[in-house]
Amino acid sequence: MAAAAMAHNVSCWGLPAKLKTLSLSDTRFTPLSFSSNASTVNLFSRGLVSVRPLQMSPNRLSIVCEAGTKTKADSAAKRARQAEKRRIYNKARKSEIRTRMKKVLEALEVLGKKADAQPEEVLPIEKLIAEAYSVIDKAVKVGTLHRNTGARRKSRLARRKKAVEIYHGWYAPAAAPAESA
Repeated sequence: MAAAAMAHNVSCWGLPAKLKTLSLSDTRFTPLSFSSNASTVNLFSRGLVSVRPLQMSPNRLSIVCEAGTKTKADSAAKRARQAEKRRIYNKARKSEIRTRMKKVLEALEVLGKKADAQPEEVLPIEKLIAEAYSVIDKAVKVGTLHRNTGARRKSRLARRKKAVEIYHGWYAPAAAPAESA
């Protein structure tokens, strides 16, 4: 019986011609059925249906027709286009973050080197820091930066600002509370 099934083992391309010689009235085969109004010849000619014999039990053979969708050749190209768009978008965001951080760090460096600096001179720098925080948070939100990376960059700006404030005496760190035994 297996030999009979192998004799009917046909590929998708040769199936329409083989259907004329393939006898499905034999009791060993279960009838084929197709759903929807799809033309079977059209499905076979496009390579969407494959046929293979299947022996379920010693006295019964079945031919299995598997219909599947054609793999999309365009999907890889579409993914490549999407990846390129995201790369350019993320590159612009990261560049903006670096630029804003550089502006803040340069302003803090200038303020740190200034001997007669006043506490009011920190206010424009705080505004720059707020803008940098906003850009960093947006980048984290859309997935351009990992949240830990965003937190690290914000922390770096805050520490530099605090270092300048401590240097000029505008900020005094709180003393650590003494532990009572």
